[in-house]
Amino acid sequence: MSKVFSNSAMQSLCEELKENSRIDPSLYPKFHVKRGLRRSDGTGVLAGLTNICNVHGYVVNEGEVEPIPGELIYRGYNIYDLVRNAQTEKRFGYEETAYLLLFGELPTADQLEAFNHYLSMNRELPSGFVVDMMMKAPSINIMNKLARSILALYSYNDSDCEDTSLEAEMRTAIGLLAKMPIIMVNAYQVKRKHFDNQTLFMHPLRPGEQTAETILSMLRPDREYTPEEAQLLDCMLMLHAEHGGGNNSTFTCRVLTSSGTDAYSAYSGAVCSLKGSRHGGANIKVSRQLEECKANIRHWDNEGEVADYIRKILRKEAGDGSGLVYGMGHAVYTLSDPRAVILKKKAFRLAEGKEIEAEFHLLDTIERLTPILMKEERGIEKAICANVDMYSGLVYRMLRIPEELYTPLFAVSRMAGWAAHRMEELLTGGRIIRPAYKALQKKKPYVVLSER
Repeated sequence: MSKVFSNSAMQSLCEELKENSRIDPSLYPKFHVKRGLRRSDGTGVLAGLTNICNVHGYVVNEGEVEPIPGELIYRGYNIYDLVRNAQTEKRFGYEETAYLLLFGELPTADQLEAFNHYLSMNRELPSGFVVDMMMKAPSINIMNKLARSILALYSYNDSDCEDTSLEAEMRTAIGLLAKMPIIMVNAYQVKRKHFDNQTLFMHPLRPGEQTAETILSMLRPDREYTPEEAQLLDCMLMLHAEHGGGNNSTFTCRVLTSSGTDAYSAYSGAVCSLKGSRHGGANIKVSRQLEECKANIRHWDNEGEVADYIRKILRKEAGDGSGLVYGMGHAVYTLSDPRAVILKKKAFRLAEGKEIEAEFHLLDTIERLTPILMKEERGIEKAICANVDMYSGLVYRMLRIPEELYTPLFAVSRMAGWAAHRMEELLTGGRIIRPAYKALQKKKPYVVLSER
């Protein structure tokens, strides 16, 4: 058996699989297949209806797509208004945002206070959970540990985990919303000790802290953070909380929900989807590409030098060879991504006068030049804007958050959106999601083993 599956044998079998899996690209338009559930112009195939979120980046005028400034609407409320009001009143907005997404309306002051108290009282992990689920099986990737831990909580739940009544589902969702920041930080601390030979810090919870405060106080050895830092992280959480039913992880959650599976399985699947570098993992790609730009562009303020290096990336002569400028472009947004607009403005203000300000200016230059250079190099005429990943990694660095937590923080925030969409699928879906695939293989006569 070991000889059959040697490296060379496995390589040969995989080559055979590649040959048997090949599909002529011309067959996709022939059979009107929407690859990736996308139309030829990049817009998504309509697969459902939702009251939760509207991601708006273009209008169709007489059959032609026209770019417009991007809009992100949570339950009818513009993200600009949600962020602006929280900042004006100098309070945290993520919990209010989560309440809005889950229940459909903004909370009163009493409702928000009760919601915050409920979250605070539900952050504690079950007895023995950290030792059994994290310390005994540490993971180098925090997203994998987050997905596994969510699944494991099914076993620790005293109530019926298969109960899909709305009340039971809401208790599960809010419980996970409270616990995911703690799971994330603990998984990271265990990873540091086991794989990086660093000191393990396990701080006790501080009752009454908001989500952003909890993350910073649990993550930092001295537990110290400024109000500005906590509010910046809170803003990040608000911006990542939801992004429509069509994004890959939310659609994954809805697909799993439509099958009738339990909440823990659906949310764990969404985490696994978000881990991918084409989805939530893109912010790490931006950070690593920025480091390459810093190392290879001698004068960051020289637009000619920056443009020359972007050309190399587009020509696959630099970067990771993909030809992609990470952080640029979006499936829906055209002229602007409102999340990037908000984040860039807030982050630039906090970075002003600090060493990291030069890196923000470099990213700003890359953002401005890339659409021009893509048109020159590839003849791309459509509007291309920076997405939220363009600046999120640098903001996390400002907050002294390690790279390993960039995508897990995305998951912690997006839990609110996933939960809202699971509830909506349970209430309004009614059918298992099952798109069709056109089979191309022709029938073959069976060949007996001795004659193969």
